[in-house]
Amino acid sequence: MRWNLRMKAAEAGIWKSTEMRRRLAEAGLEISAGKMSALWTGTPTTIRLDDLDVICSVLECQPTDLLIHEPDKVAARRPKRAAATTGAGGVPVITPRLGRHRSVPPA
Repeated sequence: MRWNLRMKAAEAGIWKSTEMRRRLAEAGLEISAGKMSALWTGTPTTIRLDDLDVICSVLECQPTDLLIHEPDKVAARRPKRAAATTGAGGVPVITPRLGRHRSVPPA
Protein backbone atom coordinates (compact mmCIF):
# COMPACT_ATOMS: atom_id res chain seq x y z
CA MET A 1 0.00 0.00 0.00
CA ARG A 2 1.12 3.51 -0.69
CA TRP A 3 0.23 6.22 1.83
CA ASN A 4 -1.08 9.27 0.00
CA LEU A 5 -1.73 11.73 2.86
CA ARG A 6 0.47 14.58 1.63
CA MET A 7 -1.01 14.58 -1.87
CA LYS A 8 -4.60 14.57 -0.58
CA ALA A 9 -3.73 17.29 1.92
CA ALA A 10 -2.16 19.40 -0.84
CA GLU A 11 -5.32 18.98 -2.92
CA ALA A 12 -7.25 20.33 0.09
CA GLY A 13 -4.89 23.32 0.37
CA ILE A 14 -2.98 21.99 3.37
CA TRP A 15 0.76 22.33 2.81
CA LYS A 16 2.21 21.85 6.30
CA SER A 17 1.82 19.11 8.86
CA THR A 18 1.13 21.71 11.56
CA GLU A 19 -1.90 22.93 9.61
CA MET A 20 -3.11 19.36 9.18
CA ARG A 21 -2.60 18.69 12.88
CA ARG A 22 -4.59 21.84 13.76
CA ARG A 23 -7.49 20.79 11.51
CA LEU A 24 -7.49 17.29 12.97
CA ALA A 25 -7.62 18.78 16.48
CA GLU A 26 -10.61 20.91 15.44
CA ALA A 27 -12.31 17.71 14.24
CA GLY A 28 -11.64 16.02 17.61
CA LEU A 29 -8.45 14.08 16.93
CA GLU A 30 -5.50 15.16 19.06
CA ILE A 31 -2.27 13.83 17.50
CA SER A 32 1.18 14.31 19.00
CA ALA A 33 3.76 16.15 16.94
CA GLY A 34 5.80 12.95 16.59
CA LYS A 35 2.86 10.89 15.33
CA MET A 36 1.83 13.66 12.94
CA SER A 37 5.37 13.83 11.60
CA ALA A 38 5.35 10.06 11.02
CA LEU A 39 1.99 10.22 9.22
CA TRP A 40 3.12 13.20 7.15
CA THR A 41 6.57 11.99 6.07
CA GLY A 42 6.21 8.25 5.74
CA THR A 43 3.89 5.30 5.43
CA PRO A 44 2.43 4.22 8.78
CA THR A 45 2.70 0.53 9.62
CA THR A 46 -0.59 0.78 11.51
CA ILE A 47 -3.36 3.32 11.76
CA ARG A 48 -6.49 3.21 13.87
CA LEU A 49 -9.71 3.13 11.90
CA ASP A 50 -11.13 5.93 14.06
CA ASP A 51 -8.12 8.10 13.18
CA LEU A 52 -8.46 7.25 9.50
CA ASP A 53 -12.13 8.21 9.65
CA VAL A 54 -11.31 11.66 11.07
CA ILE A 55 -8.49 12.20 8.54
CA CYS A 56 -10.88 11.34 5.70
CA SER A 57 -13.49 13.68 7.15
CA VAL A 58 -11.02 16.58 7.34
CA LEU A 59 -9.73 15.96 3.81
CA GLU A 60 -13.20 15.13 2.45
CA CYS A 61 -11.95 11.92 0.87
CA GLN A 62 -12.34 8.16 1.10
CA PRO A 63 -9.87 5.69 2.69
CA THR A 64 -9.07 4.43 -0.82
CA ASP A 65 -7.78 7.93 -1.65
CA LEU A 66 -5.25 7.66 1.18
CA LEU A 67 -4.34 3.97 0.90
CA ILE A 68 -3.46 3.13 -2.68
CA HIS A 69 -3.16 -0.54 -3.58
CA GLU A 70 0.05 -1.47 -5.43
CA PRO A 71 -0.36 -4.97 -6.93
CA ASP A 72 3.12 -4.91 -8.52
CA LYS A 73 4.75 -4.75 -5.09
CA VAL A 74 2.61 -7.62 -3.87
CA ALA A 75 3.64 -9.73 -6.87
CA ALA A 76 7.31 -8.93 -6.26
CA ARG A 77 7.08 -10.28 -2.69
CA ARG A 78 5.80 -13.70 -3.79
CA PRO A 79 8.39 -16.46 -3.64
CA LYS A 80 9.84 -17.49 -6.96
CA ARG A 81 8.85 -20.94 -8.16
CA ALA A 82 11.14 -23.43 -9.87
CA ALA A 83 11.02 -23.31 -13.67
CA ALA A 84 10.10 -26.99 -14.14
CA THR A 85 7.43 -27.74 -11.56
CA THR A 86 5.40 -29.94 -13.89
CA GLY A 87 6.51 -32.76 -16.12
CA ALA A 88 4.92 -34.38 -19.14
CA GLY A 89 1.14 -34.32 -19.09
CA GLY A 90 1.03 -31.72 -16.30
CA VAL A 91 2.14 -34.23 -13.66
CA PRO A 92 4.06 -32.49 -10.85
CA VAL A 93 7.79 -33.20 -10.71
CA ILE A 94 8.82 -34.55 -7.32
CA THR A 95 12.28 -33.53 -6.17
CA PRO A 96 13.86 -35.73 -3.50
CA ARG A 97 15.03 -34.04 -0.32
CA LEU A 98 18.53 -34.92 0.71
CA GLY A 99 19.33 -35.93 4.26
CA ARG A 100 16.10 -37.79 4.94
CA HIS A 101 16.78 -41.48 5.49
CA ARG A 102 13.58 -43.18 4.45
CA SER A 103 12.94 -46.41 2.73
CA VAL A 104 11.91 -46.49 -0.90
CA PRO A 105 8.14 -46.81 -1.37
CA PRO A 106 6.84 -50.02 -2.95
CA ALA A 107 6.51 -50.07 -6.74
